[in-house]
Amino acid sequence: MTLRIGNASGFYGDRFDAMREMLTGGELDVLTGDYLAELTMLILGRDRLKDPGAGYARTFLRQLEECLGLAHERGVRIVANAGGLNASGLADRTRELADRLGLPVRVAHVEGDDLTGRYPGSLAAHAYLGGFGIAACLREGADVVVTGRVTDAALVTGPAAAHFGWGTTDYDRLAGAVVAGHVLECGTQATGGNYSFFQEGDVRRPGFPLAELHEDGTAVITKHPGTGGFVDVGTVTAQLLYETQGARYAGPDVTARLDTVRLTQDGPDRVRISGVRGEAPPPTLKVGLNRLGGFRNEVAFVLTGLDIEAKAALVREQMAPALAKAAEVRWDLVRTDRPDAGTEETASALLRLVVRDANQENVGRALSGAAVELALASYPGFHVLAPPGKGSPYGVFEDVYVPHGAVDHVAVLHDGRRLPVAPAQKTAVLDDPPAPSLPEPPPEGPTRRAPLGLIAGARSGDKGGNANIGVWARTDESWRWLAHTLTVDRLRELLPETADLTVTRHTLPHLRALNFVVEGILGEGVAAQHRFDPQAKALGEWLRSRHLDIPEGLL
Repeated sequence: MTLRIGNASGFYGDRFDAMREMLTGGELDVLTGDYLAELTMLILGRDRLKDPGAGYARTFLRQLEECLGLAHERGVRIVANAGGLNASGLADRTRELADRLGLPVRVAHVEGDDLTGRYPGSLAAHAYLGGFGIAACLREGADVVVTGRVTDAALVTGPAAAHFGWGTTDYDRLAGAVVAGHVLECGTQATGGNYSFFQEGDVRRPGFPLAELHEDGTAVITKHPGTGGFVDVGTVTAQLLYETQGARYAGPDVTARLDTVRLTQDGPDRVRISGVRGEAPPPTLKVGLNRLGGFRNEVAFVLTGLDIEAKAALVREQMAPALAKAAEVRWDLVRTDRPDAGTEETASALLRLVVRDANQENVGRALSGAAVELALASYPGFHVLAPPGKGSPYGVFEDVYVPHGAVDHVAVLHDGRRLPVAPAQKTAVLDDPPAPSLPEPPPEGPTRRAPLGLIAGARSGDKGGNANIGVWARTDESWRWLAHTLTVDRLRELLPETADLTVTRHTLPHLRALNFVVEGILGEGVAAQHRFDPQAKALGEWLRSRHLDIPEGLL
């Protein structure tokens, strides 16, 4: 008995026609959509300030306008976290849509994640719920289930638990579904999108992934026939490492042991996931807390030709009086210029100024006026990429934790009945497992200076103010070298931005992978736009571009 679960959205704004593609491209039992991220919750919170009836992903309704009849006709159930901050509102709108289309569709939703009232000053505070509220809705016959903030993997564990009859202590089975859900959650990142070795397949329009789940918790990741992209052990490994930390991948239903995951190629565009072990979940639930942090403004000064450093020093000195009241001022000189350049653009560097303050006036007119007034009174060739604005609000994200019993997890059925969802029966404190054994180091031999990316892939991402960099080797021989070479100290040498930060290395031998967690590199989270790459999406690719002495036999 196989349950086929597909994904049609990895974020709010993903490919609109993916829902139709997944419904028409092949057999499915359940279609999921992941619309939420830390930044999305902030965006929806600001929407709700303007309109108390808002707070959900509006594109989901537009997709259903085209596809709800198709899903009903094919018997495909839809499960999505598009409810965001207002799952009940989205459920009502979905029922209205079904009535207007003349479809006898039963719509249910999940409540209990909203804890905003407990955190004064927060714009949105939502607990990450598990999948058993979704399971309760499906067991009672729901055709469409919308949720607010659940874990991304809950969109898969919920349908799997309902279909196979799993209980709350079926940890290995639930962990297998969590791993499959984590692979599916970012859509085409599992089918060649954003992949280090993207040139090995046609990724111009990757198809969305699906998982064939089995009752024992094993799964096969694949995609509909004829769709673009590709699925292999590498694409699945990359997504498994995305936005994770240690070997224990904790959630509200189960803690999945990533160090037990086995991946095997099961045919073209098919990767089998097996061996996943699960443990009791931790005693607390994560709560994502979003608040407005103040206002920010930004100016990028273009410095062209000779004397770049002197030009930068001049404009910094000229701007200093206008920045005196700002709480935070950050200058970054990006040396994109080249000597004797053949184009003006390649002869130019960028001097980026970012200013933050609780008072909009201190980053608005004070900054923009001072920058504009330099137009005829600063370095030769003065111009900026865009005129500065009046300052825009930015958000701050942080994690807080509450006991399982602190939330009222409820499945609200199509007929209005409310089914309470019990908290986890057992919990376990989340400790790091013993360090795994490393392979024998490779023998000494000739080396060549070359980029790390010739033999290793990487994927990086954000978790609040932290970033993770997952790095994996493609062969056993490369893994022997990587495991002993890419230490925390070596990573700090290769990525100087991490030199003064706390970096933790986690080893996953079955995946031939290392996962580095870099604390604080993203400041107060993506919405605060602390650095050039605020979500650390390209941190892994920067690492792959750095040169090391690599054994010639691996190149």
